[in-house]
Order: sequence, then C-alpha cells, then structure tokens
Amino acid sequence: MAALSGQVVTPAGLMAAELVIEDGLIATVRPAERAGPNFILPGFVDLHCHGGGGADVMEGAEAVRHVAKLHAEHGTTAFLATTMTAPLEDIEMALVGVSQVVGSPVAGTADVLGVHLEGPFISRDRLGAQPDFVLGADIRLMQRLCELVSIRVVTLAAEADPDGSLADYLKGHGIRVQLGHSSCDYETAAARFRSNIDGATHLYNAMTPLHHRAPGLVGAALAHLDYAEMIPDLVHVHPGALQVALRAIPSVYAVTDASAAAGMPDGDYRLGRQRVRKCQNSVRLPDGTLAGSCLTMLDAFRNLVALGLSIEEASRRTAAIPADYLGLSDRGQIAAGRRADLVMLDPDLRLIDVIISGKPKSAAA
Repeated sequence: MAALSGQVVTPAGLMAAELVIEDGLIATVRPAERAGPNFILPGFVDLHCHGGGGADVMEGAEAVRHVAKLHAEHGTTAFLATTMTAPLEDIEMALVGVSQVVGSPVAGTADVLGVHLEGPFISRDRLGAQPDFVLGADIRLMQRLCELVSIRVVTLAAEADPDGSLADYLKGHGIRVQLGHSSCDYETAAARFRSNIDGATHLYNAMTPLHHRAPGLVGAALAHLDYAEMIPDLVHVHPGALQVALRAIPSVYAVTDASAAAGMPDGDYRLGRQRVRKCQNSVRLPDGTLAGSCLTMLDAFRNLVALGLSIEEASRRTAAIPADYLGLSDRGQIAAGRRADLVMLDPDLRLIDVIISGKPKSAAA
C-alpha cells in the first residue's frame, strides 16, 4: 500500500491528509487539498480483553489467536490477553498459551501485547464474575508467572496486598498496577494511588462506590488518578457516570472487558471455568451478575462519540491514551515513524477496513 487519504486523526487534530506507508510504517503525513470524507484513525488498543468470537484466552494459544482475529475485524490492532482468577494450573496454562502468540502475529489479526493479569490477588467481597480462587499477595508466585510471559498490567485488591509489597515489586519491574475487585475505603485507595498504584480496573464496577460521606475506591479514583479504564458499553456504567469520569480523570480510557460472547449471537459461552449467557447487549452469570461484556472497541468508540465526544477525543481514549499508559511509542497515534495500524470509517462511522502493519485486513481475509 502506497498512500491513503481522508480525514485523518493526528496528534494535532483532525485534518484532511494523505498518509504514505512504507514497510508497515507511516512514512509521511502531509496535508491534502482533496481528501475524501472517510475517517482514518489509529488502530484501537484494548488493555482488558478476555475473549471473543466464541473463544476465551484461558483456553490456550489457538483461542488467543481466534480472539485476535475477531477483534481485528472490529478495529482492534493491539490488545492485552486478560486472564481470570482461577486455579493456578489454569492461569499458568493460559500464560503459556499467550506466550506462544506474543511476538508471532498472524496476518490480519490484532497484535497480542502480553497479559493483563486480573486476579488471583483480589477480594472475596468483590468477586464480580470472578470465581473464588482468590489468593493473598505472593511475590514468589508472581515471579514465576512473570517467567512464563510478558505481564504488562496486574489488577489487585488493596486488601490482598495490605503492605503494598507486591505492588512495589510489580512497579519495580515496569508492570502497571491497578486497584480492582476491592472493598477498600477511600483513605486506603487514596494512599495507594499516591504511592504504588497506577490506575483502576473497570472503574465503578466491582469496587466500593462513591457516597458523599464514604467516597470509597470510586471517589479516590475520581479525586486522585490520572489513568483509569472503563467499559463504555452503556450497561456496565450509566452514561452520566461515564461523563463524570471523563471530566474527573484526565486520561481515562476505554476497554472492552470482552468475553467469548463478543462478536457472537445470543447464547451460552465460557468465561474461565464458568458458563455465561449473552442476551442482547450484556453477558451475565446465571444469577444475573454482569460477566465481562460483548463490547468491541469499535462500538466503544461509537458510544463515546454518541456521548458527545469529538472524533479526535474518542479516538484518543481508544488508542493514544492506552498506548501511552503502556509505554508504547510505536502505535496509538498517526505520525511518521509509527506502525501503520489504522481504522478506516465512513462518515457514519461504519467500518470500511482495518490496516495492520500497513496491510489491509480485507486483503488478508
């Protein structure tokens, strides 16, 4: 592919431009007088994804590849394979499976950046849809898990790591640490955010809520964090609460928390060892508890635009901010020298094509 033109989302804003692509990279971004009406965005980066297309990352390498294919079809060009709280043998098997995919991308599929370890260091009081295989903080265990695959993000509860030693270890090894699945109070969360915690996992969900006399983990996140992830499927979080987070946290970003049900018809699917049911726009356990989502990053982007965000701002929160949070300098923005990972949309935000390392997915299909 030599060149693309359209309404391009660049770090300087939306502009009519032409992109010259060479060897999978963006060689040049130059203004164009006659660019078409279609939008060209940086490929979406999802830092919390459990599955899609009927596959769950806990099932091993082939499942991870299937998830990478499904989400690429919806504009995700890079993601973190996200594990569940589970028996250790299940977690270790999943990490080995992811390790077989990291660094070995298949044409037309999203790049697997590593792992988001969600549990087992969480609270039994805030399991959400996580099964009860909870463990207390264990640095030796964490060292062993890190030897299996590149772990980039860890979700833990403050009460599972009361002295902060695990968070300190993770931070010292360049791993992002997030509070989630936790019943800690405002004071505890605020202190941890000031010391060794970087963000919050699926803000508002599976954590102590905001009350004006007990602000909880949510209140601490809104008051103190620069980064937090949230699920903008309009089911996990009310649109008004999304607006609160967008105003309060400078770099709040979208994730899917997608389960195997993403991209699939209504029916029964797997989430770790559990069976879940997709019905319309939600995925739930038999007792009605939300169990991940069926969201794609394309729909997350569209929902942010529907909330009133500009194309540029919605793109920033689905690509540039998550890439920056993970310290990725090669993707997340459309600029010379970056990977040519792109999403092309028509003026009605319908998907035209996804380009991964300069190659249109439509050509790889």
